[in-house]
Amino acid sequence: RTKEGKKKEPTMPLNLSCYVASGKSTRFPCDLDIPAVVSLGIGAGGVSLLFVIFLIHTLKKAPRGSEHMNEISDKIKSGARAFLITEYKYLSIFVFAMFSALLILYSVDPPSGDRTDGIRYGASFLVGAFLSALAGWGGMAVATDANVRTTQAADEKGLAVALRVAFTGGAVMGFTVVGLGLLGLSVMFLAITYGYDDDNLEQRLQNAADAITGFGFGASSIALFARVAGGIYTKA
Repeated sequence: RTKEGKKKEPTMPLNLSCYVASGKSTRFPCDLDIPAVVSLGIGAGGVSLLFVIFLIHTLKKAPRGSEHMNEISDKIKSGARAFLITEYKYLSIFVFAMFSALLILYSVDPPSGDRTDGIRYGASFLVGAFLSALAGWGGMAVATDANVRTTQAADEKGLAVALRVAFTGGAVMGFTVVGLGLLGLSVMFLAITYGYDDDNLEQRLQNAADAITGFGFGASSIALFARVAGGIYTKA
């Protein structure tokens, strides 16, 4: 009861269901169409990549040090680039094999009953793998460039400035992964919702949510191989 003695009405539990029995959405954000749903992810991914450009521009302002330091840095960068080229060459065989397997398996036995599921699952895997490899390449390039700038900052201006330079270089990789992940995932989710014979929005979203798992599979596969192979390379 309240202070006035009136009986307090029981609060209804929040209903998180977007759809009623008729299949129509009931309220915001459930009444949005698919492009509007993914627009937030696309926008956030774009902002992240713009911030990456800003971080790279900031990092380039830090001095690279002496000629001898630059010579060593260039050799490290060249070795890292050669390693990634070799690694990606072998990983491309794995990616092609997995793409072919997903294409065949989900075309023969499509979960949604639509034969285009093979293309959806395979394309999601392929895009996820490509963006993961792109993030790895960009991260390696920036990291090897940031190393010499961090060394010069520590030698010339002390630990605090060196930490800011190092943090800037590391943030490039972090925001690149976030930006490419959000942007790629949102665009792929939007793309694979089209082409179904069923016009039911809820069913299309469920089918797309199943197919988009290929994106994470492709991205995590490349990241796993890069982490293991990169560790072996640096220890060797």
